[in-house]
Amino acid sequence: MQIKLFTIPITDDGKEAEVLNQFLRGNKVLAVEQQLVNNGGGASWCFCVRYLERAGASRSVTGKGTKKDKVDYKDSLEPAVFARFNELRKIRKEVAVAASVPAYAVFTDAELAQVAALPELTLEAMRGINSPTNRNNNVGFRLARSS
Repeated sequence: MQIKLFTIPITDDGKEAEVLNQFLRGNKVLAVEQQLVNNGGGASWCFCVRYLERAGASRSVTGKGTKKDKVDYKDSLEPAVFARFNELRKIRKEVAVAASVPAYAVFTDAELAQVAALPELTLEAMRGINSPTNRNNNVGFRLARSS
């Protein structure tokens, strides 16, 4: 666990608050404590953030985490594969809702793109993909059956 302190003057124009918000979005926050402090220079909000860095987050010179670039699957997949990818996303969503889990817990987009690119959607073909299908054949069966 790490701790970072932020001080935001009451008269802040939003820039300091945005620095805090970017930090909160870029790390796994365990707790935030806040206190209004009135010193000789004026009032400020002081925030104490207890956090864990996100796994694999790299740090720049400014100390801010960097984001991975998102993949635009419409651009990176062939049109027919992208159409299949979209159909599989709908099925993934149904499976996720039924299991009360987020869609990425069923398949990530990257895994789903690999499945969509398979020449044939069979359980045997899906076994070569490192994904939850290998642990949960019901999901793989549903995807194979639905396409």
